[in-house]
Amino acid sequence: MKTVLMRLAVLAVLMLAMSLAVRAQDDDDDHDRARELYERGEIEGLADIMAIVRAKAPGEIVAVDLIRAGGKWVYRFQVIAADGRRRIVDVDAGAGGVSSGEGDRK
Repeated sequence: MKTVLMRLAVLAVLMLAMSLAVRAQDDDDDHDRARELYERGEIEGLADIMAIVRAKAPGEIVAVDLIRAGGKWVYRFQVIAADGRRRIVDVDAGAGGVSSGEGDRK
């Protein structure tokens, strides 16, 4: 019985490690794509965009994604406010304007 449990534990650890490795590769691809778009002048730099987000939705930025929406590149930020509420703020990555912000969530 111990052998079976040990094998299952090892299998679970290996599956977790593989999923983390795939996620890391996805993150690298996102970073490379963002750098290429920035170098071609298609999107604004993240530091400039973050200043816009902080003014619009004060709090701690906990996640940023670069997505394609409506034919343009959009930075999607998740911000945690001081009261613990989470906000989603979308910023047009090319123009730098806030394109939408979803309501507060807990």
